[in-house]
Amino acid sequence: MAGPLEGVRIVEMDAIGPVPLASMILADLGATIVRLERPGGQAAHGNLGEDIVHRGRMRLTLDMKQPGDVARALELVDHADALLEGYRPGVMERLGLGPETCLARNPRLVYARSTGWGQTGPLAATAGHDINYIALSGALGAIGNSDGCPPPPLNLVGDYGGGAMFLVTGVLAGVLAARDTGRGDVVDVAMTDGVGVLMSMFVALRQQGGWSDARGDNLLDGAAPFYRCYECADGRHVAVGAIEPQFFQQLLAGLGLEPASIVQHDRSSWKDLTSLIAGRFALRSRDDWAEHFAGTDACVTPVLTISEALSHPGNKARSAHVRVGELLQPAIAPRFSRCHGKIREAGFASFPEVLSLFTEKEMAPKTMRP
Repeated sequence: MAGPLEGVRIVEMDAIGPVPLASMILADLGATIVRLERPGGQAAHGNLGEDIVHRGRMRLTLDMKQPGDVARALELVDHADALLEGYRPGVMERLGLGPETCLARNPRLVYARSTGWGQTGPLAATAGHDINYIALSGALGAIGNSDGCPPPPLNLVGDYGGGAMFLVTGVLAGVLAARDTGRGDVVDVAMTDGVGVLMSMFVALRQQGGWSDARGDNLLDGAAPFYRCYECADGRHVAVGAIEPQFFQQLLAGLGLEPASIVQHDRSSWKDLTSLIAGRFALRSRDDWAEHFAGTDACVTPVLTISEALSHPGNKARSAHVRVGELLQPAIAPRFSRCHGKIREAGFASFPEVLSLFTEKEMAPKTMRP
């Protein structure tokens, strides 16, 4: 059976950051998406993984400085369930594609807007990137060792965690509501807001005295000897996540340490215990330790490179990566037992082709069938 979003039609305004990944996920799950590219597209930024991140969508080049192309974009909006855009506030309005215009033509449209700072507030018009948004969200300052600068956690936290994941959530929630009510909505996805939600547990712990503002001083930030990475004899690393007491006991036993003499949550001994464990891991290679702890609940895993992850037996057994064309790509997630999405390659299409697909997929409200 096709993906669970079959029949959902989405217009994607070409962008970088959260919008492409959110659209990829929605396309993987079966949505019909056209990405409206301006002439030249995102060429100025180079190929930012677009061979994979842009998969599954039709590509249509429109010059929004031309009234005829704006009219074509609006004609697609007339038949769409959702529109995704990631420009600064006001840009879509200046193009003649703002939410008031689009919703007046298509009242059930879900108009999803993704920015760093949000559509309102003193920073709304200010430039920024992932690292800036997570800096003001408190997340960046909580990551890293105490003796150095906070390290950028790739762009996973802001662009993808606080942006793309909340963009997908907002679109799906909006489409569900529109099917029930016939009324669409404008979804304001700010990465600072999304990261703030991701930080919920830490915000709570901080106010309850269970989390320090100091980096490298807490349970989950590398201070705990049972939740951190260690360097091995070959210069590579293992990750240890033995938080629960029974897992911690297996970690100690696997390292040849005497569990009875070690109190797991005695913070005054954490530095000494970290040094002791580090000394043990330094005696053997990463892969030796991975084999040694395989099949146990000590929560010890090798820290893999991207290349190694592509060929790891656990990932291969799950078919976590699949080959599409010449590229090995992350498989569709999440997985459904009944509705199976399909990875589709991106391809250019003409306006009549796109319009035909959008209009032929007009959907009546779904009803339950026995």
